[in-house]
Amino acid sequence: MKKYITILTTCLILLPSWVLAAGGGAAPITLVSDTRKLSGIMLWWGNIYNDSHLDFTILTCLLIPVVGCILGFLADWILHWIGLDLTSRDLAEH
Repeated sequence: MKKYITILTTCLILLPSWVLAAGGGAAPITLVSDTRKLSGIMLWWGNIYNDSHLDFTILTCLLIPVVGCILGFLADWILHWIGLDLTSRDLAEH
């Protein structure tokens, strides 16, 4: 059985793209952000996306963990401020 799966996988990988693709040649797609009605940071973010997808990707990958940490610390601070102490919580599941 493993031999047949290997052969099937190899055939699917080696098939030329014209066999799997449907339709004829199409015009290339241009991905842009509509920044006509934007201002401030949204305009800046849209312009980064339009100028360089690589810069946009790198900046997004750096910003997501930073914003996540900021929101996590903010949530911890708010929970501590309202009196919930999660550091000394006894686990009822164990």
